[in-house]
Amino acid sequence: MRTAQISRQTAETEISVEINLDGTGAYDNQTGVGFFDHMLDQLSRHSLIDMTIRAKGDYHIDDHHTVEDTGIALGQALVQALGDKRGIRRYGECHLPMDDAQVRAALDLSARPFLVWNVTLPTPKIGTFDTELVREFFQAVSTHGGITLHVDQIHGFNSHHIAEAAFKAVARALRMAVEPDPRKADAIPSTKGTL
Repeated sequence: MRTAQISRQTAETEISVEINLDGTGAYDNQTGVGFFDHMLDQLSRHSLIDMTIRAKGDYHIDDHHTVEDTGIALGQALVQALGDKRGIRRYGECHLPMDDAQVRAALDLSARPFLVWNVTLPTPKIGTFDTELVREFFQAVSTHGGITLHVDQIHGFNSHHIAEAAFKAVARALRMAVEPDPRKADAIPSTKGTL
């Protein structure tokens, strides 16, 4: 079973993440940050990774620690669920249109974290959500998931659409990358023999 459970507790947050890479995109995400929950639901639904996430944070300060620490825990869960990465496709990509927005995501489950973020959200807020936290989340997932992740905004002018397109594009790329490769079911997808 390609599943994982991660609990992370700091002086700022309490996070628990459960995932199943071979799910159907079922989700139950409650972080106390409404827009972020909506984005996590999209990430689950379009990656077909079942996700149950619970988070409590220092909301009296802002949502930064909650969003970042959720990304850290999700990245750690992906590492745990993937194990030695035997038999996966490893790479994934997607061009995702959403109304005015189009976002391209490409990723490599390489164990070499690197984020390239060419996304401009034109407003500082989506509702009460700080738009700069979208990048913070993906930085945390990339770093702690060992993912080389490139996210590029092709166009768009609505912050909600751009952010949602980014989450969906990464989800679709992740779905592709974690899927078993039927032609190489017992192989590590690297000439090095390890990832």
